[in-house]
Amino acid sequence: MSAAIQAPIIAFAGKGGVGKTTCAAATALHFASHGRKTLAISTDATPSLSHIFQSTPAETPARAGDSLYFLEIGTVQARQMWEKKFGRDVYQVFSSFVEIDYADYVDFMASVLPGLAEEFIVDYIRELSCGSEWDAVVWDTAPLGQTMALLQTPALLTRHLRLAPRIYTKIKAGEGTRETILDIIRRWEELSAADVAFLRNGVEFNIVTIPEALAVNQLDEILGDLDKYDLKVRRLIINNVVQLSDSDFLRRKADQQQIYIKQLHNKFKRFQIAQVPLFPHEIKGRETLLKVADALY
Repeated sequence: MSAAIQAPIIAFAGKGGVGKTTCAAATALHFASHGRKTLAISTDATPSLSHIFQSTPAETPARAGDSLYFLEIGTVQARQMWEKKFGRDVYQVFSSFVEIDYADYVDFMASVLPGLAEEFIVDYIRELSCGSEWDAVVWDTAPLGQTMALLQTPALLTRHLRLAPRIYTKIKAGEGTRETILDIIRRWEELSAADVAFLRNGVEFNIVTIPEALAVNQLDEILGDLDKYDLKVRRLIINNVVQLSDSDFLRRKADQQQIYIKQLHNKFKRFQIAQVPLFPHEIKGRETLLKVADALY
């Protein structure tokens, strides 16, 4: 891993539908509005940054405004990252034992280890943080529990291989390389360890929720995943809070929300807590995103 984390990585996590992409986009616009060259990245399975920024979907960094760029990494792009970084090496491991062509192997790996591509998304963002191109990177994440569990896979494989070193370490990974299977998996293990360290030390997580029973109850699961791996949570963001209760419907809605808001404040005192109001219009475009940014900052 590079010696220093240069660009701050601000990550937004939460269950689907709570507004984490909106909060991520508003945060990216906030940084960019203060002259910091900012990249917003979505690794969600159904990215919507392009919709919020009112722009064309982008698989490479695309400009969304002054100092503001965004990137949406889907399943296909994530798999390509994995193949480029490590796929061929690991394929040579498998092909040493079984006869399998590369396309079938990739499909097999994707089905057996469905979070494999996400590991290399983490690695991609880590490399971005160590570069000099961006002043800030804002990350709209997919669920991290599966990814974090997967980062332990190389260590598990290494422990397994150590049980039979006389057999495995003598098998070459394939023609054109002098590395043994154990050597390749050790490199994979080192990559995973660097990515775990990056998530722990280089990423600041913001958890987004809404003041409703299901979303509040799901927080324990989300925070449990983060706590399990010692990931740092800075803020809890309560989104869609009713502020102007000028009708019977909104008054009843606001009263109900206050029950859950009080629960959140009492239970999660260790975090900074921000509240984002429920707006009467769709959040997309610079003007409305700046209103969200005002509530966050």
